[in-house]
Amino acid sequence: MAPIPHPERRPVLVAGASSGIGAATAQWFAAAGYPVALAARRLDVLESLADKIRADGGEAIAVRMDVTDDESVVDAVARAGAELGGLEIVVAGAGDLAIGLTHQITPEEFCSQIDIHLNGAFRVYRAAIGPMIDRGRGDFVFIGSDVAKHPRPWSAAYVAAKSGIDGLAATIGMELEGTGVRVGVVRPGQTLTGMGMNLDQKQTEDMLNDWIKFGLARHGNFLSPEHLAQGIHAMVTMPRGAHLRELEIEAEGAIAKKGTH
Repeated sequence: MAPIPHPERRPVLVAGASSGIGAATAQWFAAAGYPVALAARRLDVLESLADKIRADGGEAIAVRMDVTDDESVVDAVARAGAELGGLEIVVAGAGDLAIGLTHQITPEEFCSQIDIHLNGAFRVYRAAIGPMIDRGRGDFVFIGSDVAKHPRPWSAAYVAAKSGIDGLAATIGMELEGTGVRVGVVRPGQTLTGMGMNLDQKQTEDMLNDWIKFGLARHGNFLSPEHLAQGIHAMVTMPRGAHLRELEIEAEGAIAKKGTH
């Protein structure tokens, strides 16, 4: 049976587009000819990135979105759909990172990570999915993490939230079966982004030493955000009728240089 083609115009919303994986994903899709809505809290940063995309010949708008606020998410999704046309692809990747030993962090710190990474992703899904179901097509991509498969000490709230993303996406996948709408999870390994750059140095050293102790820091190589953008693009460009549900992307260890003969 021949694959069902995607529509020619596929507007994309990227939640968490002000930096890191989200910014790289927005730029990657725009360069590939997709209309892109950049969503995050820092509207000034989004506007600058949207200006750059437009200067390079792409189509982009900036919309303010706070994933911890229901109304903000609903408004941002509605505006993106109104300005670009019905959203065909939505990427939920907003987040930050707070660390600490589980018995030392406060309930507020723990709940904040859950609200941003898990509840926030649900809010974006809930706001965007209805028109996709009505239309009978669309791709929703959750940005998870390899910590869901390989938990790391000092980041219990983050691990719990990203494990929740796996469960959320698996449940949604069953619920959407037969609708024509696809849901997928992309799990990055260690990626060089701004997330975590403001952490306490001593805590970070202690955390990394614990990771080494449990074999969780095998090498010092990192993915670039563009690696993840390529993975997300690969997931949503699968022909309709096929479904790439999970994609884990890891940094390759140092490649030994072989002498020439």
